Amino acid sequence: MLLAAALLSLQTAEPASRFTLSGEVRARYETLDGQFRAGRSGSDQLLAFRTLLHGRADLGAVTLGAELQDSRTYLDDSGTPLSNSYVNAFNLLQAYARIDAPSPFEDGAASLTLGRQTVSIGSKRQIERVSYANVIKSYTGAHYEARSGTGELHLIAVVPIDRRPGSRSGVDDNAAVFDQEQWNRLIWGGHYRRRISGTWWEGFVYGLHETDSSAYPTPNRRYVTPGARAFRAPSVGMWDFDIEAALRFGSRRATSAASDTEDLDVAAAMALAQIGYTFDTPWRLRLSGEYYYASGDDDPDDGAFDQYERLFGGRRTDLNNTSLHGPLTPANLSAPGVRLSGRPSAGTDFWVKVSAPSLASETDSWVIARLRDPSGQSGSFLGYALDGRMRWRPGPEGLEFELGASALFMDGFARTVPGGPDADRTLFAYIQVAQQF
Repeated sequence: MLLAAALLSLQTAEPASRFTLSGEVRARYETLDGQFRAGRSGSDQLLAFRTLLHGRADLGAVTLGAELQDSRTYLDDSGTPLSNSYVNAFNLLQAYARIDAPSPFEDGAASLTLGRQTVSIGSKRQIERVSYANVIKSYTGAHYEARSGTGELHLIAVVPIDRRPGSRSGVDDNAAVFDQEQWNRLIWGGHYRRRISGTWWEGFVYGLHETDSSAYPTPNRRYVTPGARAFRAPSVGMWDFDIEAALRFGSRRATSAASDTEDLDVAAAMALAQIGYTFDTPWRLRLSGEYYYASGDDDPDDGAFDQYERLFGGRRTDLNNTSLHGPLTPANLSAPGVRLSGRPSAGTDFWVKVSAPSLASETDSWVIARLRDPSGQSGSFLGYALDGRMRWRPGPEGLEFELGASALFMDGFARTVPGGPDADRTLFAYIQVAQQF
């Protein structure tokens, strides 16, 4: 808060060109009919508000910045699956100093960002500043970033922020509780990107190192995740592709309990492949085939943990609309699908996707639903998922309208797993309006 006050004072002390203030005001109404999560039934609704205010003071070789986040929800009830990923009332999302730094690229520039900050790199599947979620994640530490016309280099060493409130009663009350750093959890990584003949080639390695503390018990994860990506952006009359794969090695414990001291070996993997073609039509229609794989844990008693957990990356862009819905996540998943997207006008875009998800391991969990059949007798097929979104920007003033809808027609595992949902399908829709300035 002191940094935010300092930035506001700079607005009057410095020329207007050296201080910038930007932000967003957003409201979204969601409705869900039919439940897929364990122990829930009936319908649900949610009204979510998010306000962001970001101030920057350019002092030459140093830029100081602070961003406030205020996220609140209404119309929910005791059966709504709320957490602090929905509510984060009046908190400091970012407070950083960005310093000019030497660059390894002859034609590029570089910076070192220190302090509390958000981080998005590459495809954002490994670490992302989320946009759709009502609460944005942030981190405290260091991020070195170098960019040129044909290359990027990122180096990070950060700790995640524990978003508050931590209790369900605090979430229900939209309580304002200051977030705190989780100093016992270190995220580190290196990510290099290079564009050659229109294709981005990427190599990366990320790590997570946790130790228990009295405030934040953890599964004591020690992960190293190397990976690679090849990406060609969509272009009219041409094929495009996005292929990414990663392996994860290390150890963890089965639970976060202090009494759990047995380390499990970790060997997990993820892979994504998208191949598309953009037609030379007025709407620039693009048709793509997609497949997302994230390994599951076959045997909970074999002394190993083989599920590829989603840690800090995104899932909505590749898989499904999230929030009250979002049955799919990159953990124990095998999901082929087809997507159609287009741009009817300069300010309008849409996509619609059909997929047929299954569990990668029939003995592991359907993670979001919190359902598992260790015997494997319920099979692995989840059903058919339909997702879509349309956005409209009526002008250059920053106003944006968004509509989205999803459906999950459950089958196989989802219909036969013990304790599974009563419904045979879910229907989800939302309407959102945002004003950026």
